[in-house]
Amino acid sequence: MLVSRELNAAYWALRCAFGFGPLLAGADKFTNILVNWDKYLSPAALRFLPVDATTFMRGVGVIEIIVGLAILFGATRVFGYIAMVWLFAIAANLVSSGTYYDIAVRDILLAIGAYSLARVTEARESVVYVERPEDWRRAA
Repeated sequence: MLVSRELNAAYWALRCAFGFGPLLAGADKFTNILVNWDKYLSPAALRFLPVDATTFMRGVGVIEIIVGLAILFGATRVFGYIAMVWLFAIAANLVSSGTYYDIAVRDILLAIGAYSLARVTEARESVVYVERPEDWRRAA
């Protein structure tokens, strides 16, 4: 596989970050060790939910755990895009609450990072495979 070390290093850094990050945040939705996650749920969103905030955030945690594991196990292209949309939705929720703008900005930046993971995965998958050393000249 003709993949540069730089591209490979970026891929693995993003894969680890977007694998372990959602996994940790998702697991913490059940323990609230890092933060009380319920406080980040917009009051407007709470009015439309058929469940209480804790139950909803635990459901969010399950989804985050699934996304994190999928990325760690190599489904980085599809789940990179899913993580991107998820993070934009979180940012929209935070902005609609009228508070936590700093965290919303951080989540938008993380969404761009998740997009980068998906695109780097596509770049890695589009490389030319060379069977014999002399074939690389024809491939280029």
